[in-house]
Amino acid sequence: MTRYVIITPVRDEERHLERTIESLLTQSVLPAEWVIVDDGSTDRTGAVIDRYAAQVPWIHAIHRENRGFRKAGGGVVDAFYDGYRSLRCKGWQFIVKLDGDLSFAPDYFEQCFARFRRERCLGIGGGDIYHEVDGQPRLEINPAFHVRGATKIYRRACWEAIGGLIHAAGWDTIDEVKANMLGWKTHSFPELRLIHHRVTGLADGLLRDRVKHGVACYISGYHPLFVAAKCISRLTRKPYFLGSAAIAYGFVKGYVTRAPQVQDARIIRYLRGQQLRRLCGLETIWR
Repeated sequence: MTRYVIITPVRDEERHLERTIESLLTQSVLPAEWVIVDDGSTDRTGAVIDRYAAQVPWIHAIHRENRGFRKAGGGVVDAFYDGYRSLRCKGWQFIVKLDGDLSFAPDYFEQCFARFRRERCLGIGGGDIYHEVDGQPRLEINPAFHVRGATKIYRRACWEAIGGLIHAAGWDTIDEVKANMLGWKTHSFPELRLIHHRVTGLADGLLRDRVKHGVACYISGYHPLFVAAKCISRLTRKPYFLGSAAIAYGFVKGYVTRAPQVQDARIIRYLRGQQLRRLCGLETIWR
């Protein structure tokens, strides 16, 4: 039986959290431990967590003080590591970072671990994220090597090799870039669907989310030519020109404010090399 643990940082997820918990309770392969971290919620999220933790022995609750604002990128990692340090199960094989606004099939984790068993060099995996639009599921499109931060499953050997997560925006790309650099594979499982009940970026507004994405690109060490190409390619996607302008603004803002970048020159060299190869149409981690 696969031994896995889950850490779920949540903030103001009263509306959606019960769906995620109920999805977990019906899994054909249950986790050894699930730590749900209330990151200073101002609604009844904490009460929902406590109610289930009192009923289910493998669910544990942690409550953090409200910092008074959303801390982009680093906030969720800070909350994650509070949960990580509290883990009682030490002999886990996989660790999962799972958002509290998802729902998924009862055999989701069973199917995920079957894929990890078949692909021994797979270090990070997870299902594809869908949003309900006009009553229909719509796929959130991402690069081939990317597993959304909402549902990341790390093989223990890979987790230890990459040294965990960085405490900054872009953490959910840097982990995959480093894993690929070290010889691991990372990708989503397109046939396994999760419904994300909160649209990505909705909490802070779409334009503000695009600015944060631009800053995250700077922090992660993206090549300026690649960011320029990204902005051009997004001109036809909502919110059209404004979205691309917001990404460019966030990227330049990183330079102007001298935001701290990833402190690993090897990762930045590897990432920029992959990005330049992609611009030239060569084989990369994108395909």
